[in-house]
Amino acid sequence: MNNRFLLAPIALAVSLTFIGAAASPAMAAGSNVCATAPAQLRTASATAQADAAKKAIQLVNVGEALCKEGARNEANKKFAAAAKALGTDMAALTTAPTAQ
Repeated sequence: MNNRFLLAPIALAVSLTFIGAAASPAMAAGSNVCATAPAQLRTASATAQADAAKKAIQLVNVGEALCKEGARNEANKKFAAAAKALGTDMAALTTAPTAQ
């Protein structure tokens, strides 16, 4: 009986450690996306076909509005959809060098 009381807090602590470690990169990426993705997507849309660029810009505008409201996960989905409309993905945009 005493073993359960000793093991439960230890198991909980270990579980929370793994959950925190798994969630940290996703949370960091989500906050960074709102700062960098709109400019990257607008730059990519400048060289895209007119229809794809128009759709991507609309999705970027919605994503920016979602970022302002604090819905970073939904904004990330809109940015990913914009990247897909441009024929690329978010990973390719974030690793590409930006002009300064």
